[in-house]
Amino acid sequence: MARVVLEGVRKIYQDKGAVHVAVHGIDLEVGEGEFLVLVGPSGCGKTTTLRMVAGLETPSAGTIRIGERVVNDVAAKDRDIAMVFQNYALYPHLSVRENLGFALKLRKLPRATIDARVQEAAELLSIGDLLSRKPKQLSGGQRQRVALGRAIVRHPQVFLFDEPLSNLDAKFRVQMRREIAALRRRLGTTTMYVTHDQIEAMSLGDRIVVMHEGRVQQIGTPLDIYNRPANLFVAGFLGTPPMNQIRGRVVRSDGPAFESEGGFRLRVPEPLVPPVSAEGSVVLGIRPEAIRPGSGVPGFEGAVEEVEPLGYESLVTVRSGDTVMTLRVDAGVTPAIGEVMTLAVEPSGLHWFDAAAGARL
Repeated sequence: MARVVLEGVRKIYQDKGAVHVAVHGIDLEVGEGEFLVLVGPSGCGKTTTLRMVAGLETPSAGTIRIGERVVNDVAAKDRDIAMVFQNYALYPHLSVRENLGFALKLRKLPRATIDARVQEAAELLSIGDLLSRKPKQLSGGQRQRVALGRAIVRHPQVFLFDEPLSNLDAKFRVQMRREIAALRRRLGTTTMYVTHDQIEAMSLGDRIVVMHEGRVQQIGTPLDIYNRPANLFVAGFLGTPPMNQIRGRVVRSDGPAFESEGGFRLRVPEPLVPPVSAEGSVVLGIRPEAIRPGSGVPGFEGAVEEVEPLGYESLVTVRSGDTVMTLRVDAGVTPAIGEVMTLAVEPSGLHWFDAAAGARL
């Protein structure tokens, strides 16, 4: 195991005079044995960051350390890392056993050592009965296990995962996610994992790094980020369905309240009023699970526009004034389209953001 430290790491691409900054100066430390997830939309710089740690991209500025060694100028093969790609990258003409042991063979390890490590990885991943097959004889989930095994046999200081589950269908993604979680508990190897899937990020990471347009938006544990998003981007990106975001201002006629431009009004207890002037625009964020049927303060009324039954729960879309919001309800609650619901908001579920800068208040 080893720490991974990035200090002021930038990546700039130039093409015919045009300059594109893919990563804007990341400062980041991954602790020994930590599972860190980089998450964000396509093009946010997460894969570029991972590739710089792997040695597949050269940073334009900054320092990358693995353990106590600066690796900016160290070749990828000499960094003592193992990377698992989205596309498996298996040799089609080699058997599973040969694929697992290929990197060890290139390092000219003794045959007995190679066999022992291959067998160990096969047992960990439950692919012992597949060792004689070729990749074309395997399912997508089995191929991904082989790709994982090929990384495990190297006994690296750091694992790097680049969207390893993107090619799997929903059922196998869930299964492989559980297997990766169990595997990391057994191995305890320092891991950096890139994904655009927030469920993978929330369920796998000790900490999450949320990225957008080449910049780090927030770093923290999954629950810390979910419960206290640093800005509007994080609030809207993390969570399914996303946080309801309503632009408006705080008014104090007949007690403090939030009013949107579209006629939505929510009375707010004084201790929950954000620190803004009466003229200042704010964005009110409310998670769908923080809205529940029933009366209370804060609360409002909304007309039902859509009901999406999901079996274990339903998502209900309501309109209050010109403001549309989504809430979660128990599966047995089935309001009719057009029905006006009386709704209460959990006080702890109110999130306030500066409308201009987007930062949390």
